[in-house]
Amino acid sequence: MFAYHIDDNLELRLLEERHAQQLFEVIARDREDLRTWLPWVDGSRSAEDVTAFIHSARQEFAAGRDLTCGIWHHSSPVGTINLHVNPTDRAGEIGYWLARDARGQGIMTKATRALVDYGFGELELHRIVVRCAVDNHASRAIPERLGFVLEGTLREAQWVNDHFNDLALYAMLRREWGRA
Repeated sequence: MFAYHIDDNLELRLLEERHAQQLFEVIARDREDLRTWLPWVDGSRSAEDVTAFIHSARQEFAAGRDLTCGIWHHSSPVGTINLHVNPTDRAGEIGYWLARDARGQGIMTKATRALVDYGFGELELHRIVVRCAVDNHASRAIPERLGFVLEGTLREAQWVNDHFNDLALYAMLRREWGRA
């Protein structure tokens, strides 16, 4: 099982089906907030839906295309982060979400930094991107804090509930990462 120890209170763990109920409870508690930005929330109505997601994520992991981890803070799940890999281009894309009560503590910045380290170090990726809704300032703060370059805006690039969101596209190249 993949696990990435960040500090004494924070760890990334490859999701397992046994985590589905706990993760579903986090999603259910913050459903209204999460659905503002994330198109998958309305499709996660039960622990069984989360189990199906975890099963799919593990298949993608086995194929070398994706690493989806639960974020554990003080031994409890507080969100997820994933690195989708395009091996042909040696590129990756990071996506994340965090429970409302876990925000503002540096958790997602640390988790993202760890996944970028892993992507550039272990996977030898050349480029990693993060796409965030233009109006999601908390999400955008993560790549900005880590020194990612804002490359532009993808207009009406993501359908969420009943509207399109513009997405800010941030990128980091491996040669830039040590200087960030």
